[in-house]
Amino acid sequence: MKKLLLSLSIFALSYTSFSQKYEFQTLKDISCTPIKSQDNTGTCWSFSSTSFFEAEIIRLTGNYIDLSEMYNVRHTYSKKGINYVMRQGKAQFGEGGLNHDVVYSAKQFGLVPETAYSGKLIATDKHNHTKLATDLETFLKQVVADGTKMSPTWKADYEAILDASMGKNITNFTYEGQQYTPKSFLEMTKLNLDNYVTITSFSHEPFYSKFILNIPDNFANGAFYNVPLNEFIINIDSALDKGYTLALDADVSEKTFSGVTGVAVIPENEADETAIITEIKPEKAITQEYRQQEFEKLATTDDHLMHIVGKAKDQKGNIYYKVKNSWGTKSGKDGFVYMSVAYMKLKAISVMVHRDALNKKTLDAVGLLYK
Repeated sequence: MKKLLLSLSIFALSYTSFSQKYEFQTLKDISCTPIKSQDNTGTCWSFSSTSFFEAEIIRLTGNYIDLSEMYNVRHTYSKKGINYVMRQGKAQFGEGGLNHDVVYSAKQFGLVPETAYSGKLIATDKHNHTKLATDLETFLKQVVADGTKMSPTWKADYEAILDASMGKNITNFTYEGQQYTPKSFLEMTKLNLDNYVTITSFSHEPFYSKFILNIPDNFANGAFYNVPLNEFIINIDSALDKGYTLALDADVSEKTFSGVTGVAVIPENEADETAIITEIKPEKAITQEYRQQEFEKLATTDDHLMHIVGKAKDQKGNIYYKVKNSWGTKSGKDGFVYMSVAYMKLKAISVMVHRDALNKKTLDAVGLLYK
């Protein structure tokens, strides 16, 4: 009987150790603004970047400001339209973008609060760019097809489509009793947009070089600083430890990225693909070579941008990044996803962060260290 009880105890212990449901303990939680939903749009890049800048404003000033995501989407659509025509239709056009697109837009056109520009004609509506994206692309294809016979008013006509769907651009507004322009509002936030850099890790370009990453949504030819994979992770950890958040570009098309359970992991065994989104299972060891292989065979793509705001661990001590998503509070864990280190190593395309958050070795190696 004692042997039977002992056997049952060992079995129970073994079962528990391999079938534990995730329980996350906070290690680092950096202040950020509430979860939003991008609704039926492909503008995660703006929600990611805007949330990131909101967190930076909190860090710099202590102020919580709800910035408009659609203000910079509106300006970026304009830029993409001109780019598409001048490249004679041989360019990416669609709703997608990257973190640096918001930086570029904000440098040129400033920032505004959500109360000044919602990007919706009716405030209670949800964002829906399905028809808008189709109408814009159809219009631009006709402009290109017309060639030298294109209408001299095509830019104004293109802007009219945006106006009819998102509302006209604004040049001044009132916020908390003060009058601002988008440029003066940006100045008020204390953000210095020259301080933000993007790092990545791919071996087809020299490490510590700055290069243009050839991915479809990089229509603006933004440059990335390239670092070895382990250093990429070290810099993410360093930033969080210092109280900085990071804007994240990643692949979320994996079966083991769950918008339902709020977990993103890479199983060591394919047989665990279903179980691992609810139970702790062993994860794959990710190398630089494997990351590169998955990228070059298009198994890793840039399909969603989010915002890293903290770290946690499970009851086995495994580390996860707390990632703010833009799918509303009903997705994941109240709108957040807990992403394992393995998932970050394999599926993160890049992160944008304040240069001061990077470690000194990296800053020196890529030529960003203050002299």
